Amino acid sequence: MATAVRLSLAPVAAIAHLSSSSSSSSSAGRIRASAVMATTTLTPAVIVGGGRVGRMLQSLGDGRDVLVGRGQPVPAEFEGPILVCTRNDDLEAVLGSTPPSRWNARLKVWDLNVAADLVFFQNGMLEPWLESKGMGDADQVLAYFAVSKLGEDPVDGKTDTNPEGLTAAYGKWASAVAARLHGGGLSCKVCALKLWLIFLFSLIAELASAAAAENQLAFEEGMEDRLCAYSRAVAHFPTAVKEVSIYMTMLC
Repeated sequence: MATAVRLSLAPVAAIAHLSSSSSSSSSAGRIRASAVMATTTLTPAVIVGGGRVGRMLQSLGDGRDVLVGRGQPVPAEFEGPILVCTRNDDLEAVLGSTPPSRWNARLKVWDLNVAADLVFFQNGMLEPWLESKGMGDADQVLAYFAVSKLGEDPVDGKTDTNPEGLTAAYGKWASAVAARLHGGGLSCKVCALKLWLIFLFSLIAELASAAAAENQLAFEEGMEDRLCAYSRAVAHFPTAVKEVSIYMTMLC
């Protein structure tokens, strides 16, 4: 059965690779998560590393976290994020102590590993190492807060130029990490990859290919970039999908 349709796309809005979807939560003092349990639901986590950052993250939990020390195995049956708070040179050992099903999962959507649970809190350029392990899309936290010594409250990295805070989290567990930090009076922005960007570019390429074949012409390269540039020029114009029809064939 076939259904005839036309497709007309109005200008698309300006596109960004990363978007901030969460703002910092301000508080009149240093609030521990136990004080806000009535309004905040925290996701229990495995915390790898019992240093200043690891212990601080545990203190922001509700008692259901599991703290794993250096060299100890990560429990395979524990569902939820695995917050890796070790030194960079301990990461190989962390992978060796973590069940492969928790970080080398096969479930992917558009090259994003949606089943992996490791969340890396390390500073520095981890991407080459992550890529070498097949984890280029791993969850990461860019932490702009300081814990001077074990047991002390963290100091948020808010500045006069960025009073909203600079800490950012990306990936599957980004919202859970942000909720934990917010519960402790720390700022954290959630950054998410725009999956719809991939679908949009694929749709543009498919429509261009069909138009080129129908009219026996060839488009110059960079059509997606030109359309995005045009959409930025008319960003004030309302965006909508109009007169949509889709040719659908059902095989029985």
